[in-house]
Amino acid sequence: MLKYYIKTTEALKRLRADQEGVVSFEYIIVAACIIGAVAAAFGTGATGAIGTALSGGIAAIVTKFNAAV
Repeated sequence: MLKYYIKTTEALKRLRADQEGVVSFEYIIVAACIIGAVAAAFGTGATGAIGTALSGGIAAIVTKFNAAV
């Protein structure tokens, strides 16, 4: 177990010193924030405000289309 701990700490030290690794980690953080914002806007299962508005708009279009046919 100690061997794995040492390997992990050494890998983290290399990652901390590596500027490319830092940039990659920042991209991961930004991606997680974007995913969170999209999930907050649309909600899960399209129950958010935007999802509800889109569903209502599509339903109105289908209703008008069926009335015209």
